[in-house]
Amino acid sequence: MNEIRDPDACETMAHVRAGVDEVDRQLVKLLERRFGYMRAAARIKPSREAVRDQDRKDDVHAKVAAAARAAGLPAERLWPVWEELMEQSIAYEFERFDATRS
Repeated sequence: MNEIRDPDACETMAHVRAGVDEVDRQLVKLLERRFGYMRAAARIKPSREAVRDQDRKDDVHAKVAAAARAAGLPAERLWPVWEELMEQSIAYEFERFDATRS
C-alpha cells in the first residue's frame, strides 16, 4: 500500500490515488454519521410532512457555500454535491420514517 501523503507532497499518481482512496474511506465514515442523524430525525419528527424542509436545505446550502469560500474552494462546484447529498438524505429519512411508523 502506498503511503498517504499530503496532496502537495504527491509525486506520483499512485500517491494521488492512495490519498483519494483514503479520503473516500473517511467520507464514507462521515456519511454514516450524517445518515445516523437522518435516522434520528425520522424518529423525532412528528409527521411525514416534516421530513422535507426547504428552509433547512437553503440554510445548509448557505453554510456550505460560506465554508467553501473560507477554504478557498469554488462554492458553485460544491452546490450540486450537497444538493444530491441532501436529496439522498431526505429519501433515506423518508424510508426510515415510514419503516418506524408501519
